[in-house]
Parts: sequence; C-alpha cells; structure tokens
Amino acid sequence: MNPQQREAVETTEGPVLVLAGAGTGKTRVITYRIAHLMGRGVPGDRILAVTFTNKAAREMLERVQDLLGRRRAGGRETPRPLICTFHSFGVRLLRRHIERLGYKRNFVIYSESDQLSLVRRILTRFAGGAPKVDPMSVLAWLSRWRNGDAGVPGRLDEGSRVLAERVRSAYEQGLKACNAVDFDDLLLLPLRLFREHPEVLGECQQQYRYVLVDEYQDTNAVQLDLLRLLVARHRNLCVVGDDDQSIYTWRGADLGNVLNLEQWFPELKVIRLEQNYRSTNIILQAANALIRQNARRRPKQLWSRKGQGSRIVLRVYADETEEAEGVVEAIERRRLLGRVPWSAQAVLFRTNGQARPLETALRRAGVRYRLVGGQSFFDRREIRDAVAWLKALVNPHDDVSLLRIANVPPRGLGEETMERVVALSVRRQVSVYNALREAMADSGFPSRTRQAMRGLVEEIESVRQGWGTPAEGTVAAGEVDAWTGFFERMGYFDWLRRSEKDAEAGENRVRNVRDFLADLAGRGGAEGTKERPPLERLQAALEEVTLDAERFEEDPQPAGDAVTLITMHSCKGLEFPHVYIVGLEEGLLPHGRSVSEGALEEERRLFYVAITRAMETLELSHCRARRKYGEMIPCHPSRFLKELPEELLEKVEGGEAGSVSGRSACDWFARMREAVG
Repeated sequence: MNPQQREAVETTEGPVLVLAGAGTGKTRVITYRIAHLMGRGVPGDRILAVTFTNKAAREMLERVQDLLGRRRAGGRETPRPLICTFHSFGVRLLRRHIERLGYKRNFVIYSESDQLSLVRRILTRFAGGAPKVDPMSVLAWLSRWRNGDAGVPGRLDEGSRVLAERVRSAYEQGLKACNAVDFDDLLLLPLRLFREHPEVLGECQQQYRYVLVDEYQDTNAVQLDLLRLLVARHRNLCVVGDDDQSIYTWRGADLGNVLNLEQWFPELKVIRLEQNYRSTNIILQAANALIRQNARRRPKQLWSRKGQGSRIVLRVYADETEEAEGVVEAIERRRLLGRVPWSAQAVLFRTNGQARPLETALRRAGVRYRLVGGQSFFDRREIRDAVAWLKALVNPHDDVSLLRIANVPPRGLGEETMERVVALSVRRQVSVYNALREAMADSGFPSRTRQAMRGLVEEIESVRQGWGTPAEGTVAAGEVDAWTGFFERMGYFDWLRRSEKDAEAGENRVRNVRDFLADLAGRGGAEGTKERPPLERLQAALEEVTLDAERFEEDPQPAGDAVTLITMHSCKGLEFPHVYIVGLEEGLLPHGRSVSEGALEEERRLFYVAITRAMETLELSHCRARRKYGEMIPCHPSRFLKELPEELLEKVEGGEAGSVSGRSACDWFARMREAVG
C-alpha cells in the first residue's frame, strides 16, 4: 500500500473523507480498513459498510474474508461485518420495526414497473380530460419531491400543482393500502423511524460503532441524514469517493455531500489518493486538464508509474456511418496486427441511440460485441408475469401484482371486468383482492365471470395454505420444483409457448422463467431452513431479487472475446486497455438538455469518467455532420476537446486506411485476416 492508502486504513477514529481519484485503489482501502479494524479487536458485527450495488457488496465481503482468513474466536467464527447497500440496510431495519409506522412486517417492495402501474391507475382516475401525462416523468418527479426537492411543485403551473399534490397523496396512500413500499421508502421510512423512535436509533448506534461508505459522491440528502444520525454518538464515519466522478445528479445524488462535509463534521480529516494504478500519464494529464475547468470540486492531481504512454488519437469523420466504420477498422487493425483481443477494447458514447451505426458496422465486419444496457432481464414479459404471480401468492392484497396476473394466463377476467372490480375496491375502500371476493357473489357479473373469479381466488388460497406451514426437509431443489409445478399446473408455460409464433422463442421464454425460479430457490431467503414456511422463504427470496436486480443484467465485462459497447453513465467502475470515445460533438457531449439546465460541469465530469476508463490507449472522434430526422445536420466539435492540451493529442483525418464502407469494408477485413493468417 502507498503512504496515503495506509493513512486512510489506519485513521480509524473520527470522521474521515478519503478522496479516491479514478483508479487509485479505493476498494482496496475499504477492505483493508475493515480488516485492520477487526485485527485490532473490533467485532465484525460492530462494523457497517454501505455501497450502491449488491455486486459491489458481495465482492467487498469476499475480499475482506480473503484478507482475514477464517479467523476464529473460542472455536467459533468471528462475527462478520455487515456489508450491504443502503436499500438492503433499510429493509433489514424495516423488517424489524416497520409495525411502529403502521405497516405489517410482510410488506412487499415495488419494482419500477409496479410503481408505474400504480401511477397509471392514479392518473387514469385523476387526469380526466387533461392532456396525456407520461407516467415515467410523473414517477421521476414524485421520487425527487418525496426525497426533499421542494422545488418540484414550484416548477409547475397552478393546475398541474394541484394535480401533482393529489397524485402524490394518492400514490403514498396506494402503497400503504397494499402494504407495499417503493425504493425511496427503503430510505425514507428508516429515516422516519430514527426521528420518531429514538430507541430504534439508539439500538443502531450501539450496534454499528464504525460506519464506512463507498461511492460517497453518489449519495443523496436522505442518505446523508441517515448517516449523520447513525454516527452522531461515536462520529466514526469514513466515506470514500470522488467528487470528480459525480455523474448521477439526475438520480438525486448531491455533490454538496462531498464538498460541504465539514459543515456536519468540522473535525473532518481529508486524505487524497492520487496515485493511479490504471492508466498511462498522458491519459491522466488529459483528464486532469479537463476536470480542472470545473469550479465546484476538491482539487486533486492524478499520476501514475506506468510511464507516459502513447498520445491520444483525435479523429474527425464525415458522418456517424464513417465514424462507426473507422472505429471498427481501428479495432480490427489492433486485433489482427497487434494481437489485441476484442474483449480488451470498448467503445463509449453519450446516448443509447449512438449504438445503432456501431452495431451495423460491427456486424458487417463480423466482429463479436456486447451492448451493455440492453433490455433488462426483469423487463421481459415472462419474468414480470412470474414475479407478479409470486408476489400475489405472498401478499394477495398487492393490487399491482394481482391486476397484472388476474388474466394471465387468460381465464375470462379481461380489462373491462377488472376495471369494474377496481371501481368496487375504490368505493368499498378495500384491496382489489377483497373486492374480487365480494364480486364473486355479485349477480351483476355473468356466471362465467364469477366462476373465473372464484377459480383465481381458490388458486391463490390453495397455494397459500399449502406453502404457509413448514415442510419437513424442504430444500431449495424441492422449492423450485414446487414453484415450477405451480406454473405448469396453471398452464402458464403452455400459454407462453402458444403466444409465440416461433416455437424456439416460446421455449426461450419458458426457459427464462425456469432459470429465474432456479436462481430464486438458491437465494438466502429460500435456502431450505426448516423453521420457516415456504411462503416466508419465498417472500425473503423475492425481496432479495428485487434489491439485487443487477445480478440478472448483462455483465459489463463481456464473457468470452467480444467488444464492449457502453454508455458513459454505465462505464463508471470499469476499465479497458483500449478505449474509443465517439460522438464528441456539441449537443451530444455536452448534451443539449444538460447545457440548457445548467449542468455543464456534470457533463464535463462524465467525459472525465470516460477518459479515465482507458488503461493503455485512448481514441476520440467527432463528426462534421450527423443524420437527424432523415437530414444531415452539421455538427460542431465538443467544447471539451479544446480543454485537452494540444501536445497530448495526435489529430487524424478519418480512418487509418482511408474510407471503407459496406461490402468493401468486409472485403478489406477479409483480406487483412487472410494476410495475417
């Protein structure tokens, strides 16, 4: 460890801010700090480390365990530190204490799709003849408003403000009526617990004597409030982050949490990590020069022992097609002549739409690639159906889940029928499930419809009764068989097969559900503990999978040999030997909307993050024109390019071998492959 890293590890008492520049080994510092504390005799269960993804938390725990080995005390393993996300910590707290806030302990956690369904229902009820409103936009400002952005209603006209206040009230009431919480509640409700129930706060303060935070620059105001309350008694808070990599303001991250930390902790010790272990010095000098243009930052200067390296290549292309073909040409030249695998190369861009010409050029050239950030596993129809069914079995009063699966597979409960049931639930002020039970005896519904209602209710009640008591010897394998058998018996798999024209596509959907159920059964909440009924284990497993959705996403580091295509927002935390950053034009980077909203410094930070992903070589490019709405529109180079020192750049016009396109490009690559064997 270098001297600054060692200082960060060994400064254990009082508040510490570790400013960890890109590639300076921040994860190493956190893991060694935890091991150092435990080596000094601090019990593991007195240490809390929070980060932003479950994947990062798992990796951190594994590294701590590797450092410590299997330490034992009195013949027993020492307690493990709690390493988790903010939201996982919130769930742990709420499962123990949420009844103090008027909820039941078996609450469900709504995913974004569940939240959108609830918002759509509310808008349908309230909007009337008003212009159509985008539910996603409503959900976004609801989140910011509930997290303390008081300016949200102030940006609306009077009529919209009245509607917004009604929507917020109905949304929060709708969640509580279903005994559901959303991701914001996993932070807001623990904060409310701490403020309204001092005994809960005192218990947590006593439990966690040392608190560490990774990626601190991504925290919001609510998370800072939680941390301040947690450490108010002992003040042993260590936060690790980099204000220069704060690129998620649009998600609520507050840069002021880093810049103004002394406001809450006047005795704060600041330790800067500036030695970079990733990139060459030319890449770092460019990044340093760029980010110095930002006024709101804590100064730092990255440097490396990896040598100067080659200059940064800056290419100018006629349009996005030529740019894509030029990038592919450079990738193939590097692979064929330099023996650099595809997996060592990545193409970064500002917006998802920029991937299309790149994909076209890569396919034409026969280059394998992986596009990071495609369709989420949980956005697949069959997975959303399966999750909704399982949630409805755990909690039939979860209106959103029940409405999704009421007619899946079809049973005669179409939209018109369910709209009448929803209207009944509103009039009676009961859940949709209770309204459905009432409607079963309502002669106003046709006999076949009432029979379908009865069939749905009996299906749910039968499963809940069978899974509601402990089953002797139940194991994960037995549970996945039970869950799979439920979907088989219900006819869901057969319906999936019939709903696809292509037989293989139908089998793929069935396979997706089977794989999901197998993964679910292997999770901590469904590991076969005899003392807990299957329904409780299912609830815990669903909770884990909701909090850990990124486990199902494509790994940004491709398995096998493939080029990575990835947005700048998705690339933080990654590194690649050879990086190409495309589309460096005004309107794309900085993005036009960001400029108009005064977010220029965040756009510069985004470019800084992209640059610092490169380990050995970096190529930048922009176009003179780009097609928009069927027309070629002139483009201007990004203003950020002028902030890079001239002596670090090698400017090149177009591709290395001239302009190649379409079939000629394929022929060129074929000849090149043949030439190099």
